[in-house]
Amino acid sequence: MRPPAIPWPLARIRQKGGKWVSAFAVETEIEPADLVSNLFELEWPPRSGIVRSFPEIDRADWFTLADACDKMLASQTALLAALEQAVPAR
Repeated sequence: MRPPAIPWPLARIRQKGGKWVSAFAVETEIEPADLVSNLFELEWPPRSGIVRSFPEIDRADWFTLADACDKMLASQTALLAALEQAVPAR
């Protein structure tokens, strides 16, 4: 799915394991059930020689910022703080 508007960058963080994560935001009306995940390939079962595709995310949903912070990895909550600063209170 392509975003219906131009996304703006929020933040770039480094997780504990060293992986960099970049987050973007876009303001639009969308139903979480309409979102489709990207796929990644993985040999499964391990050492079987069989490569399968899996979704990066299994579902999407709406949360308050507080609930989202509880559900995210602690190292990624800075992304929500950046979103909170970027979007005016409503």
